[in-house]
Amino acid sequence: MKATIITIGDEILIGQIIDTNSGFIAKSLDRIGVEVTEMISISDDKKHILDTFSQLQNKVDIVIVTGGLGPTKDDVTKKTFCEYFDDELVVNPEVLAHVTQLIEGFYKRPISQLNKDQALVPSTCTVLHNQVGTAPGMWMKKENTVFVSLPGVPYEMKYLVEEEIIPKIVREYKRPYIIHKTILTYGQGESLVAERIEEWENNLPDFIKLAYLPNPGRVRLRLTARGTDKEELEKAIEDNVQSLDAIIHDIIVGYEENETIETVIGKLLSKESKTISTAESCTGGRIASLLSSVQGSSKYFKGSVVSYATEAKVNVLGVSQDLIDEYSVVSAEVAKAMALSVKEMLKTDYAIATTGNAGPSKGESDAEIGAVFIALATPDDIIVEEFNFGQPREKVIDRATIKSLEILQKEILKIVQ
Repeated sequence: MKATIITIGDEILIGQIIDTNSGFIAKSLDRIGVEVTEMISISDDKKHILDTFSQLQNKVDIVIVTGGLGPTKDDVTKKTFCEYFDDELVVNPEVLAHVTQLIEGFYKRPISQLNKDQALVPSTCTVLHNQVGTAPGMWMKKENTVFVSLPGVPYEMKYLVEEEIIPKIVREYKRPYIIHKTILTYGQGESLVAERIEEWENNLPDFIKLAYLPNPGRVRLRLTARGTDKEELEKAIEDNVQSLDAIIHDIIVGYEENETIETVIGKLLSKESKTISTAESCTGGRIASLLSSVQGSSKYFKGSVVSYATEAKVNVLGVSQDLIDEYSVVSAEVAKAMALSVKEMLKTDYAIATTGNAGPSKGESDAEIGAVFIALATPDDIIVEEFNFGQPREKVIDRATIKSLEILQKEILKIVQ
């Protein structure tokens, strides 16, 4: 079963907002075995919408459209649906009752004609009830393709996808199984990982595909199996993951989308009843943000000092001005002092510190642009490593953040193993 996702809205095309709806819909469809073959963003223009519908007709099984269902004149999706399906708009009593209750009962104001017009739907459509908003979803079929229209407001769209569309597809369509397994690796680039696993990749069965998903400092390896026998697919995926683990066990840190390195670190710290703090300069709080993004992180993450300016390092962390004058603010000595200071200040078992020149200019230090020092204070030692992550600035910050977590993870694993 194949699907196309369309987002309607000039605000997306001019970059005013970012389309997050398509990603959510795609993941939801993928979980039930529907393959998304295309995502399209188009303007609020009737002719453009009609042309796009015609191009997709009978080429995919389902087209899911978000946006253009508001009550104002620039929202044209409902009228365009009527033209494409040679239909007319009629008032749906259930939708009108819901909109009235929402406007008058919840918002405590008189319902306007624009609000009432939200209850207008094509006469032959299947109405998808929007419990959390005023714009209903619409389900219409023409020949071999179903067209579904959803509001563009993310929480309304998500409600209709989860409560209406996915259950309806599951009930009415026979679908193949799509099984994914994502392996998270840290510390080696895409090309090096590919070289190490080339023979393994060449021996994958035809129904399993491998995708490389690189980010600064990490590579995700996603295995995807498609077929009609779910148990056979799951076993094949698991067998191949085990054989992969035997090849690159040293860089695998977790599995699946939720097993990010910060999640893995959180589990390790929780298991060992250890705590962590950070003192960040060039990373500007990124490490703290990742650590604290994990549910339950308050158990092990105690806090951070973002000492971006030199005076913050001196006045907040207590780093010696003489030390800075002698070695430079971007140095192994200052990184070490930052880590030891925040470790003592917040009484943690581990502490990470970063200081560097992310660019584009050198700032308060003569160190090369891209130079970063990462210090890790452990229960028994202090480790300092120097890197040059090049340019641009965002690359330096991302790589310094991930490398800091990688160093932390390796040190924690020493006591676990």
